Amino acid sequence: SCDFYQGKNFKVSGVFLFISSIAVYLGLIMQELDQTVTIGATVPTGFEHTAAEEVLEKLEATARVSKNRGRIYFDITTDKLLKVHQLKSLDNLFVVVKEYDDYQFKPTKEEVQINWQELANKLPWTNALEVWKLNNSIKKKKGRRKRTNPTKSDQCGNVDTKSTDTVPSDPEELCEDLEALEVKGNQRDVSSQPENYSETEKHSEIQDQESGVTPLKFRVTCNRAGDKHCFASNDAARDFGGAVQEFFQWKADMTKFDVEVLLNIHNNEVVVGIALTVESLHRRNITHFGPTTLRSTLAYGMLRLCKPQVSDVIVDPMCGTGAIPLEGVMEWQNSFFLAGDNNGTAVSRSRSNIKHILKRTHDGGSFSGLPLDIVQWDLCNLPMRSSSVDIIITDMPFGKRMGSKKKNWELYPLCLREMARVCKPGTGKAVLLTQDKKCFLKALSQMEGLWRKLHTVWVNVGGLHAGVFVLKRTAVVFGTTPKM
Repeated sequence: SCDFYQGKNFKVSGVFLFISSIAVYLGLIMQELDQTVTIGATVPTGFEHTAAEEVLEKLEATARVSKNRGRIYFDITTDKLLKVHQLKSLDNLFVVVKEYDDYQFKPTKEEVQINWQELANKLPWTNALEVWKLNNSIKKKKGRRKRTNPTKSDQCGNVDTKSTDTVPSDPEELCEDLEALEVKGNQRDVSSQPENYSETEKHSEIQDQESGVTPLKFRVTCNRAGDKHCFASNDAARDFGGAVQEFFQWKADMTKFDVEVLLNIHNNEVVVGIALTVESLHRRNITHFGPTTLRSTLAYGMLRLCKPQVSDVIVDPMCGTGAIPLEGVMEWQNSFFLAGDNNGTAVSRSRSNIKHILKRTHDGGSFSGLPLDIVQWDLCNLPMRSSSVDIIITDMPFGKRMGSKKKNWELYPLCLREMARVCKPGTGKAVLLTQDKKCFLKALSQMEGLWRKLHTVWVNVGGLHAGVFVLKRTAVVFGTTPKM
């Protein structure tokens, strides 16, 4: 009987141990929800402060603008990670592993290579990896609700489409891999693998066969700016990637990777992060692309410069594929958006993009009830009454991929004049994007009685230096000044 009671007590204690372990696990989960992490985001160059405003407005977090243009950083608790993905100003997201404001690089490549080895070994990977796992589960849930056509979305922008949807494993399986491997970090290798890579890979495969665990695949991407470095971006990616591979014993794969480690270097500022997005968020709404489709994040930034109010009539007279009105109607549903183009194909693409959003967010694809309409018209002879529009916002032809700079000298004055006619005197605004700055400023100087330039936001559009010009309509009534 003594043996019986001892066996019974052993079983009871085992149950208590199991329950205790579950309680500890749940406690760790709750602690994770309250964990504060630093999120980094790439944004359209020039719209860093606009993006910071959105972060403050929607997440109640103060964003820091990076010394390297086109990036912001902000601290959140991990339970707000889904809301971060819903922000309209951000292109790509990553969780920060470690920031160095003044990293002292060694003078020779050999010494720098040793530095990368030491850095990989001492970085605090654990919290960032937990965020990465949580992010995978969020993306999995979003993927169940929304499945767009990737072949059409691949037509847009300068994002590497080969990396789209490359997470090969179920996120839950990846989480199990992390626990089994006692993972400390993630990464990705962009240029080349170490010379002994094949031997390392064979050794890793043997270990994997014995343990029954599939190793994670990774790569490192390096973005470097500064002229005082003794190494190139590829050198840093290769050396740091080799160090991380040696540390974690993962497999390097430059296309079908599970985890991407980012190494951002700007002079002496170094930020190591783990990517949370596979492709840029600026592709979120457009499915039918044209030759010059505007990035959704850039369109949203322009709209925030307008500060739309309730009942405002907002017009995009050269809407192209409809990026601007589409972003506008989804964020400012108490305003009315009217968009058009002189090209019938562009109008058709705009309508298709709107219908796609309606099907994704509502039942059916009817425009009924949506404060938006799209028509075909002549830009220089808009079919609307004078002084009837609150805001005009558009992406004007650059004269590069569409039109020509020669034609812009005739088009710009005519379009500014027609915009002045339909815009409300004294209160109306215009936000106009163009790369043909010389032509635009000349045309604007001919409209001094109608428009006043408030300020300019300089942006990078597909590698082109462009300006977003914010104009205020003067109180002068159209048709009463000699300038017209």
